[in-house]
Amino acid sequence: MSEYHIPVLLAESISALVTNPDGTYADATFGGGGHTAALLSRLNDGGRVIAFDRDIDAIARAPKDARLTLIHNNFRFIENFARQEGVQFDGILADLGVSSHQFDTAERGFSFRFEEAPLDMRMNREATLTAKEVVNTYPEAHLERILRLYGEVDGARQMARLIVEARPLETTGDLDRAIGRMLPKGAEHKVLAKVYQALRIEVNQEMRSLEKFLDGAARSLKPGGRLAVITYHSLEDRMVKNYIKTGNVEGLEQKDIYGNVSAPLEAVNRKPVVPEESEIAGNTRARSAKLRVAERRTV
Repeated sequence: MSEYHIPVLLAESISALVTNPDGTYADATFGGGGHTAALLSRLNDGGRVIAFDRDIDAIARAPKDARLTLIHNNFRFIENFARQEGVQFDGILADLGVSSHQFDTAERGFSFRFEEAPLDMRMNREATLTAKEVVNTYPEAHLERILRLYGEVDGARQMARLIVEARPLETTGDLDRAIGRMLPKGAEHKVLAKVYQALRIEVNQEMRSLEKFLDGAARSLKPGGRLAVITYHSLEDRMVKNYIKTGNVEGLEQKDIYGNVSAPLEAVNRKPVVPEESEIAGNTRARSAKLRVAERRTV
C-alpha cells in the first residue's frame, strides 16, 4: 500500500487513537489503507474498523479482513452510518491529505507537474463538478473569492481576471499559461500549489465536508472515545483546532450557565504533533502535517 500512498504520522496517530483493542474504530479517509492496516494490527479479533472513502480507486484496493468494513462515501456522512448501524466509535481517524496516488496520476488533474492533464480534481469520480467547470463557468468574483479564501493567493482578483480572459481552459497547461505572468520566477511552484489547492477544495467541497464531519464525528464517539485528525494547511487546521476548543469551526465560545465552554470534545494534545525530520526526509508531503487529538467528554 505504500506505493499508493505513504501514511503520515502513522505511529503517532494510531498510538493516540487506540485505547480499546476490542473496540470499534473508523478510518474516515481510507486512502492507501496504511492507517487502516495499522489500526487492524492493534486490534484483537473482537475489534472492528469501518473505513470510508469517496474514491473508488482506493476502495478497490482494500484488504480482505473480516474485521474491516469499507464504505464508498464521503466522510461527512459518518454520523448517518453510525445511526443507521447503531454503533458508536471508540476512535475516529481522519487524514485530510490528498493521496499520493491522486497527485501522481496525471488524468486525475490534481498536480501542475503534468502540463497537459485534464482539469478534473474530483476525489469522487462520480461527482459532477470538475475544476474545468469551475475555471470556465464561475463568475470572476467567485473565482477571486475561491483563490483568496482557499488558496490564500496574493493578487487573487487579477488572477481571476486572467483566468476569465483565457477561457476556454481545457488542461492544467492551459491554466498554468493563463496565470503565467503572475508566477514569480523561482517560486512558480509555490503559487501554483496555492491555486491548485484552492480549486481542489472548491471541487470537492472540502471545507463544508470537514465541518459536517467534525459535528458528526463528535456525536458518533462513545464518551471517552477519541478523534484524531491530520491536517495539511492552515484553513483546515484552524477549523479542527476551533472545533476542539469551542464545538464549532468558527471558534465562537458558547458557555453554559456556569461559565464553562460548551464543547463536546477536550484536547488531548495541547499543541499539534508534527512529523519528525526523519519522516519528512522520507516523505516530503508530510512536511506540513499536523495531528490534533481530542476526547469525547464523559459529561
